[in-house]
Amino acid sequence: MNMVALVDGQPRLLNLKQMLDAFLRHRREVVTRRTVFELKKARDRGHILEGLAVALSNVDEIIQIIKSSETPPIAKEKLMGKAWRSALVEEMLARVEPDFSRPAGLAPQYGLHKDGYHLSDVQAQRILEMQLQRLTNLEQDKIVGEYREVMERIADLLDILANSARVTQIIREELTQVMEQFGDKRRSQIVTDTQDLSMEDLIAPEDMVVTLSHSGYIKTQPMADYRAQKRGGRGKQAAGTKEDDFIEKLFVANTHDYILCFSNRGRMYWLKVYNVPQGGRASRGKPIVNLLPLVEGEKINTLLPVKTFDDEHYVFMATSNGIVKKTPLTEFSRPRTAGIIAVGLDDGDFLIGAAITDGKHDVMLFSDGGKAVRFDENDVRPMGRNARGVIGMRLGEGKKVISLLVAENETDSVLTATENGYGKRTLITEYTRHARGTQGMIAIQTTARNGKVVAATLVTEEDEIMLITDGGVLIRTRVKEIREMGRATQGVTLINLDEGQKLIGIESIQESEGED
Repeated sequence: MNMVALVDGQPRLLNLKQMLDAFLRHRREVVTRRTVFELKKARDRGHILEGLAVALSNVDEIIQIIKSSETPPIAKEKLMGKAWRSALVEEMLARVEPDFSRPAGLAPQYGLHKDGYHLSDVQAQRILEMQLQRLTNLEQDKIVGEYREVMERIADLLDILANSARVTQIIREELTQVMEQFGDKRRSQIVTDTQDLSMEDLIAPEDMVVTLSHSGYIKTQPMADYRAQKRGGRGKQAAGTKEDDFIEKLFVANTHDYILCFSNRGRMYWLKVYNVPQGGRASRGKPIVNLLPLVEGEKINTLLPVKTFDDEHYVFMATSNGIVKKTPLTEFSRPRTAGIIAVGLDDGDFLIGAAITDGKHDVMLFSDGGKAVRFDENDVRPMGRNARGVIGMRLGEGKKVISLLVAENETDSVLTATENGYGKRTLITEYTRHARGTQGMIAIQTTARNGKVVAATLVTEEDEIMLITDGGVLIRTRVKEIREMGRATQGVTLINLDEGQKLIGIESIQESEGED
């Protein structure tokens, strides 16, 4: 038991004996100060009763003085200017020391002297305020009786202050009284509860926007920080960045979800969303290297939110050179501090995307040259974590794969976007299934106006998308405001870019119920 107490004004860690000593010293101080306070009150009351007793002993003369005075102040002055005789008061005060019942601070000219009793201002005022009924014999006996009780009380209080054994006895009696009053059996039951509470149990589920910058700064922001805008708007600042930095990854996840963090070296790390620091639009976030044990030259380039790990799902991965791989999700269910190998990479290749699949749908790969290939995911057999994978898309000279999608609903559309801020919606049915390993079909024209393809994602008309530029500007737009067009067209304006800026990514967001 961590027993800390203030000893002489300083906090100290005490053992059991020291704690008991400190407690008893405290209780002794409490009893002493309480006794001093009660002694002051008793002396003040006794002083008033002395004045009333003097008045009862000289009731006729006092009444005559009051009747003959023009005003109360004059009557008070006459009462205080005369020495009074009172056998009762003189008898009581003769039994004790001179200062026995004298209030602290009372001027020396007041009280009992050889020529008689001199009333103080307080006593004279109480005599003037005394009701006539107090002059009856019964009331006089009450005043005399109370005065004697007060004198006995003063004697008892003075004995307590002079006798430490009395103080000890009072402490014992009060503790015994507490024990008798509150020493009943415990009413609340203490039971063993084997349920362990973790930090996650104390965090409310909430959808958050997770962003990762090119230089590795990560943060979360509540969805309420953004509002829907018309297509082609200027947008809001998503994050504060350095001149050579820009936002590279953005997605929406629940605070209780896992984030599977895939690096450019094909390794994977685990991170809970609630462990990602939260910040405002102007903040840059926290370097992800402070959250994950990355090695030199390693960079996180794919973040995948996952709720649970089961046997029916797979992690489908794709690299920039068109290599694809499918690994059971359960192989990623045991978090390791140092991370694990997710895919074996060739020299010069890196991971560009990962998705959760169930083995029943098609997958689609998009290249920066405006091409796309769609094939059955079962064309790729499940492989272990260390495997290299198989060819998913053949690429032209200098081209790279930039996006991996899973076609789960044939009513969805594919939204493609180019670096110059143009894009379009195309029905997913226009992307016909072919065997893996082909060059694919045209997804969007990569003319001089459009530039290279930077992103492709699956959307519905009820969705909203977030677009983000290399300058850190983010805009939220309703998908239904983007025109639906064929695969071979150039598209429409998605975002107006400042001079020298480029669009670097898009992310589909489900519109919240009740949102404007």
